[in-house]
Amino acid sequence: MPAARTTGHRALATRRSVDFGAARRLRALTGVNEELLARVRYERSKYTALGGVVLGTSVIAAFSMWNFATEALGRVSVVAVVPTVIWMLFVLNLDRWLVTPQPNARRRVGPLLTRLLIALMLGAVIAEPLVLRIFQTAIEQHVADERTDTIDQVRTNLVRCNPVPSTTQTVTPKGCDKTYVLSFGKTPGERAEELTALRSDAAALQQRVDRDTNRLEAIDSDVRGECHRLIRTAATGLYQRTSECLRLRDKAQDYRTTHRTNENEKRLARMNSRISGIEAEQTVSRGAFLKARADGIERRLGEERAKQKEIGVLERMRALDQLAAGNPVLFVGIWLVRLLFVLLDVLPVLVKYLSGESAYDRMLTSASNSAVKIHDEEVRLAERRAMANLEIAQDAIEQEVRRHRAESEAAFREHRAAMNIRVRQAVNALEDEIRRSTTV
Repeated sequence: MPAARTTGHRALATRRSVDFGAARRLRALTGVNEELLARVRYERSKYTALGGVVLGTSVIAAFSMWNFATEALGRVSVVAVVPTVIWMLFVLNLDRWLVTPQPNARRRVGPLLTRLLIALMLGAVIAEPLVLRIFQTAIEQHVADERTDTIDQVRTNLVRCNPVPSTTQTVTPKGCDKTYVLSFGKTPGERAEELTALRSDAAALQQRVDRDTNRLEAIDSDVRGECHRLIRTAATGLYQRTSECLRLRDKAQDYRTTHRTNENEKRLARMNSRISGIEAEQTVSRGAFLKARADGIERRLGEERAKQKEIGVLERMRALDQLAAGNPVLFVGIWLVRLLFVLLDVLPVLVKYLSGESAYDRMLTSASNSAVKIHDEEVRLAERRAMANLEIAQDAIEQEVRRHRAESEAAFREHRAAMNIRVRQAVNALEDEIRRSTTV
């Protein structure tokens, strides 16, 4: 039993040690001084919770950057881990700076407003990728519909701006620029004018042939009616055609000759045959043109689809704004989500500055003021010590100057005395010499 109890105490102590280490790391995210906080132990839980809020905000920021990076790259990639980690560490350090206790904080409104403004801006930046992630399905559907509409509009413009040419002088429809006009080798309009002229000539000739045929049929009807009757010749007693029958036959023959009905019919047949050949060529040319136009349109649409790659961040933001503009409920929902994430990102600063001044803050202010006073006194003491050293050095220098001056004056006096003695000796010697000379 004692051994089991000892083991239980050791496990409990180990667990408490681990918990204490984790709590200390969380409090380190708030920038508190553990030695000063140890004097107010009851406030440790407050700063531990605040450290958890700072850590949670940095995790949300990392998730936001991960979504932003993957959307920018268009796929999930290991490359997105680098900006995610950098952004997380940046936000973590910035929030740590924002919530770090400052001495005399209640007396400085400017820094507080600056920190709140930075937190709001940071929250807005972090919130947008998360909002895009939440409404990802609606955004992607809207972008897909827009891209489909764009492709359909491009196809419509290409078809409208490249009609089947009916003549060689086909006019480009209005609103068509070089973007939608395709180039072709041969077009069905190259022989359209020839076909139109040939059809016009054939129609005129057909009217003429019909008119001549009707007239000739009328004459032939008269010939058949007149030549059906026979008259007896008095001289021979034989039956023969009447003179009117012969005249009508000559008239019919003359009409065929003068109006060239046979030649006109042959000419009309040739013209119809030529028209049929050109129409067949036009049909083939039209089919080739339609195929070439369809290929050109598909090629242009392929280029347009190639431009529509992965959905970018700006395109997602624009799509989200378009969705919100047409749906008030969605607009309110989007802004509520944005404000929620902004509030979560501003939460560390709000928790810190709305919780009121704590005993730790007062102790920090006192310690800071004391440190300032001590530093000021140390500076003044150092200043006085330096001034005293300077005065001592100045006195030493002045004493040294006075000593050198006294030594110089003493040496000068000794030199002058020696010079006087020498002068007196010289004068005495000269007087003795003069006396001896005078005695002699």
